[in-house]
Amino acid sequence: IVIEAVPERLDIKQSTWKKVSDLAPAKSIFCTNSSTLLPSAMAPFTDRPEKFLSFHFANQVWKFNTGEIMSQPQTDRDVFDQVVEFAKEMGMVPIKIHKEQPGYVLNSLLLPLLTAAADLWVRGVASFKDIDKTWKIATGSPAGPFRIDDTIGMMTMYNLNKDSSDPVLRKFAEILKSEYIDRGRMGKAVGHGFYDYQ
Repeated sequence: IVIEAVPERLDIKQSTWKKVSDLAPAKSIFCTNSSTLLPSAMAPFTDRPEKFLSFHFANQVWKFNTGEIMSQPQTDRDVFDQVVEFAKEMGMVPIKIHKEQPGYVLNSLLLPLLTAAADLWVRGVASFKDIDKTWKIATGSPAGPFRIDDTIGMMTMYNLNKDSSDPVLRKFAEILKSEYIDRGRMGKAVGHGFYDYQ
């Protein structure tokens, strides 16, 4: 099984799969770890669409061990079942997605929260720290939306919002670029994002 986790841009993923198709043995199953893009948009760029599907790992997979497995119209059912079994063998909890859905289950639930938080912050309704504090205290969640953004990474959040039809979300992307990305505050992985990490 080959699992791709390149940046969340369709053009990069498509070109990556063209290259991988030239190198991987015919028996290999291809999985994209995309968190928002549909596998059917990448399958034509492989030489084996019947062996192509999504296998999305949650952030901090070693702690939150879900694996969302989503086929596309050309995926062979036996291949889908093999990836489900592979997930179990890895100690993951396979989440079977029965129909293509941008954002799968996890991000279909998470992105509206992150979008609402960005909107509140950009419009000056509350500081990002108070938005996080509200979410954590009121729901018992271990992290607020901006700390989640840090875990996801600023480039992913930027790419998800920069071409939005919503002007507030485009403004959010501009702020991420100028105030965070351009200053090396790329998120938790590098120790600095909205928050500073040890």
